[in-house]
Amino acid sequence: MSDKVLQLTDANFEQEVLRSRGTVLVDFWATWCPPCRMIAPAVEALAGEYEGRAKVAKLDVDESPALAARYGVQSIPTLLVFKDGQVVDARIGAAPKAELARMLDPHVAGAAPEPGPAVA
Repeated sequence: MSDKVLQLTDANFEQEVLRSRGTVLVDFWATWCPPCRMIAPAVEALAGEYEGRAKVAKLDVDESPALAARYGVQSIPTLLVFKDGQVVDARIGAAPKAELARMLDPHVAGAAPEPGPAVA
């Protein structure tokens, strides 16, 4: 797994996701889940592409069942986008990288504002 993908646990979830300023994509997954393994390369690619603009993280539901239950995860993979600690988008099931990027884009756009026209 890429070193750019943050590994979430019960111990670090609050600090890395809920108290995080900005955008965090969390992939709720399990090692035994074929669709989870299928999207893993896309999730890892996004971690590199969004580095510095958004965190990309994975949470193993078998290791953190209480967190999975807290967010209503009943099917995996489930991907949640958090912005400033709040869920702002969700996707259940495998999705291509482009669709995952479309989930993130509206929430990272404000991270690096475009320079406006010069005002005299």
